[in-house]
Amino acid sequence: MSLDKPYLDVPGTTIFDAEQSRKGYHLNQFCMSLMQAANRERFKADERAYLDEWAMTEEQKQAVLARDLNRCIAAGGNIYFLAKIGATDGKSFQQMAGSMTGMTEDEYRAMMVAGGRSVEGNRYVGEDGNAQAHHQPQGSAGQKVST
Repeated sequence: MSLDKPYLDVPGTTIFDAEQSRKGYHLNQFCMSLMQAANRERFKADERAYLDEWAMTEEQKQAVLARDLNRCIAAGGNIYFLAKIGATDGKSFQQMAGSMTGMTEDEYRAMMVAGGRSVEGNRYVGEDGNAQAHHQPQGSAGQKVST
């Protein structure tokens, strides 16, 4: 039985709900494994071989290899778990968030200090605000945008 999920209409946002949690279980467990130094070293030595030890989908593995955090989130990743990949790569959370928005770390920080994105045009999918998919680096691929 499918639940009504009105929050799916929030532009630029993937809600980490029970469905996403199930979808990303192995991806997130992989990320948590990076909390151990020995696992970080194994991952850095041969990323693909280490990923192949996990029951992740090929899409999840490719998203990790590409360091495409937006794809990782779409594939069930939780940003707090995905931060372990960034830490393994020596990236700050601001650098990671900036990469997800197509901004530099400084641009992202300035936007957040200024109050974040405006809600104007970003209340629901189909408006023309800066959080809408067609204004984001990941584009609108795979997303239905109503006009």
